Amino acid sequence: MKITVAISGASGASLGLNFVKKIPSNIEVYLVLSKSAKIALKLENGITVKDTFKEYKNVKIFQDSNISAPIASGSFKVDKMIIIPCSMNTLAKCSVGISDSLITRAFTVMLKENRCIILAPREMPFNSIALENMLKLSKLGVTIAPPILGYYSKQQTLEEMENFLIGKWFDLLKIDNNLYKRWE
Repeated sequence: MKITVAISGASGASLGLNFVKKIPSNIEVYLVLSKSAKIALKLENGITVKDTFKEYKNVKIFQDSNISAPIASGSFKVDKMIIIPCSMNTLAKCSVGISDSLITRAFTVMLKENRCIILAPREMPFNSIALENMLKLSKLGVTIAPPILGYYSKQQTLEEMENFLIGKWFDLLKIDNNLYKRWE
């Protein structure tokens, strides 16, 4: 399986990094971070991405400005894409077909090729424009899956909460996992 993971500049960009770290090593990952995502990671977590994935042989990192990257073409077959977190700016661009970055270009390619796309919008509360954009994208076959906890798995720590969210996204992407306690 090949998957594009895009991290846009919303609060909680570290959740996107943790998502990538938990992807099984037999899955090829094409990672793109927006400029704003890098800023959010630095401000919220003191993280710079440069050295974060050195030991991950299955992760290839691309600059968001690199619109000639393989994932910008429909002839390069990527199976699935997730934008986590998805900023309202990225959501709006995706909903109207603006492809001015690698993230939005890869999204447009995935949409035209009718491949699996998940957006994890990170904003609260959602305003009417964001809700309209989500509805429009949902009608086009895009799965809208914001980071919303299910309390039945009784998470006690931030790591357990993140594992629940990542596990739910893995389920949507059909990636086997035991990251959270399932309902019995």
